[in-house]
Amino acid sequence: MYENLLPRFLHYVKTETRSDATSTTTPTTQTQVDFAHELMKELAEIGMQDIAYNETNGYVMATLPSNLDKEARTIGFISHMDTADFNATNVNPQIVENYDGQSTIKLDAAGKYTLNIKDFPNLKNYTGQTLITTDGSTLLGSDDKSGIAEIMTAMEYLIAHPEIKHGEVRVGFGPDEEIGIGADKFDVKEFNTDFAYTMDGGPIGELQYETFSAAQAEITMHGKNVHPGTAKNTMINALQMAIDFHNQLPEDERPEKTDGREGFFHLLALDGNVEEAKMTYIVRDHDRDKFEARKQMIKEIQEKMNSQFDQERVEINMYDQYYNMGEIIEKDMSIIELAKGAMEEVDVKPIIEPIRGGTDGSKISFMGIPTPNIFAGAENMHGRFEFVSLQTMEKAVDVIVKIIENNAK
Repeated sequence: MYENLLPRFLHYVKTETRSDATSTTTPTTQTQVDFAHELMKELAEIGMQDIAYNETNGYVMATLPSNLDKEARTIGFISHMDTADFNATNVNPQIVENYDGQSTIKLDAAGKYTLNIKDFPNLKNYTGQTLITTDGSTLLGSDDKSGIAEIMTAMEYLIAHPEIKHGEVRVGFGPDEEIGIGADKFDVKEFNTDFAYTMDGGPIGELQYETFSAAQAEITMHGKNVHPGTAKNTMINALQMAIDFHNQLPEDERPEKTDGREGFFHLLALDGNVEEAKMTYIVRDHDRDKFEARKQMIKEIQEKMNSQFDQERVEINMYDQYYNMGEIIEKDMSIIELAKGAMEEVDVKPIIEPIRGGTDGSKISFMGIPTPNIFAGAENMHGRFEFVSLQTMEKAVDVIVKIIENNAK
């Protein structure tokens, strides 16, 4: 069942597919387009049908036809092709077999970068397992090439074992998730499923159907620059305005001071000079009312500051990015129960917690296909300390197959 899982995954992570937030194309990088066509060839080789690449949204989609003589709900499985904003060129994965759960793992030959229990206590969870790590110079790309490898392996297994009864299954591999726009052009009619799962979670057992609701605020401070020697009652320092704005937000409602269901304001960027300064915030909360209140607070600070000047000097462009998919999925929890039951049957303990972030499933759920998130295995995502357990990936394959099998009963 798992024969091709590891070599498949290693090939995927060695293929550079970093997305680019400054690009205006879809996908944002040609490497994702090239990878999509590689995946199409592989889908054909394993026997999938209706394989297609959508040039408008960058998604590869394919079908595993039903082998039932009755109706069953159509399931989708989705993962993203791109990797995060960290060096992703010349990924050189390292394999650590039978990890003892306590030793320090040298990533690079010089030992400058290590995985150690002090900094990464989650390593203790992987005693006796095979870990795939970086060489310290790149990310790994397990987010989300683990998910792609798991879906591909599960489809390959089901095609090779027609005695396992299943309804129609659709798979989708999409671009640009890491920069938050991957699902913007997702075509729900083309995908045509009753529900779906993103295979894009972290450690084993994660089953997530609640995300943040999210907005971004781009704020421009318009100052007035004069010589500092004659600045009294004349200069308006845009950088000072930015500081004053930030200091009016709740000090304890920042990412580094919150967890669980607590929302936050996160200052992503601040750049400028006396004449003009630009700030970028992301705003997050699980509760829709609190989310709206956070956006209103930003507007009220803007109004208060502008009232102190002779013209509007605080300019804000604020827009919603995605919403808590729990608002949709809670209307029919059967798809959560289906995934939970499948996990338990393959000896995986479900961990049902809200995501302190979002997935493509957030947008897709509001487009009409309820799409919770399942673990794919990546730990320490988006950097040089990323790793994944082969055994966790194997369990993810088991979960996919069992969900499909149980849906046909």
